[in-house]
Amino acid sequence: MESQESEVLIDATGLILGRMASVIAKMLLQGKKVIVVNAEKAVISGEKRRIEEGYRNLWKVRTFRNPDKQGMRRPKNPAGIVKRTIKGMLPEKPKGREALKNLKVYVGLPKELEGKTLIKIESADASKLNTKYITVGELAKLLGWGEKA
Repeated sequence: MESQESEVLIDATGLILGRMASVIAKMLLQGKKVIVVNAEKAVISGEKRRIEEGYRNLWKVRTFRNPDKQGMRRPKNPAGIVKRTIKGMLPEKPKGREALKNLKVYVGLPKELEGKTLIKIESADASKLNTKYITVGELAKLLGWGEKA
């Protein structure tokens, strides 16, 4: 019973990625299990071109010893982008690593979660934005998600 009370289902549809991630990080640090659905429908504020360039520049990190090596692997799928954003808001200590284990992120709504009540984070609602924005799904497609190799 206790696990269901501490389990939180969040619908990322129309939520600002950074604000949503900070709220989820706090929940994880409190010991709650968080499941995020519809990750591809979260939004990132700013111009499409600027956001794409910012994410592409993450791949251009090279090392001094081996300039041909690409550095660390970056996510291209929406679930990976959302999870990576939340991970960045957790402390780089054992407590943060343990908290990340209680996070699950899905693209779309899995069948086993259909019918359950989903929470919307009001403080992260994209309707408050008066600027341009792009969804995480659009960004993932620009980065190469869904393309056949």
